[in-house]
Amino acid sequence: MFRFLLIASVAGCLAASPRLAAAQDGGFPVQTTANTQFLMKDGEVVRREGSQITPLTQNVKLRNGVKINYKNGIVEMPADKINPKGKKITLHDGDYVRPDGGVVFATPSSAAAARGDAAAGIPGANGARYETYTERGPGFSDPAVQVGLLQKKVELLTQKVQLLSQGRTDLPDTKSIDDQLTQINSQLNSPK
Repeated sequence: MFRFLLIASVAGCLAASPRLAAAQDGGFPVQTTANTQFLMKDGEVVRREGSQITPLTQNVKLRNGVKINYKNGIVEMPADKINPKGKKITLHDGDYVRPDGGVVFATPSSAAAARGDAAAGIPGANGARYETYTERGPGFSDPAVQVGLLQKKVELLTQKVQLLSQGRTDLPDTKSIDDQLTQINSQLNSPK
């Protein structure tokens, strides 16, 4: 009987081990909506959907690889071209992470601390007037800029199609259009 209990408990531990390993690697992937925020509130990170607040019970990982530790508010950004080693930010009360991985800071001092500025220790900075500082997640690009670039790309492709479909026997020179398309593609594909 003792052997059976020992074997059953070992099997149970082995079955749970992949889940424990995933939690130590940075949390579990979560589904988000456009209204999801991971808010630092009273020393812990909670999930906020509009006005509904839900306490977290485990670390989370967003779709783009951003990891959020729910107990201490450390946000790990994945490595990219700008930060090849990634980046860690500690949230302060009122700061939150958006579903795209961008961090919105509640006060100038928490934004300065995230940037590593000496201004983080300025007395009275919490009551000062300021513009919202947002730390963008990896690969962020302003949607309005992307739409403008895509519209320009469509215009250039339309011009190229018109040139190539004129029924001429010789091929028209499309090098300038191709160069502009290459430039737009590099702007669309580069992380901001």
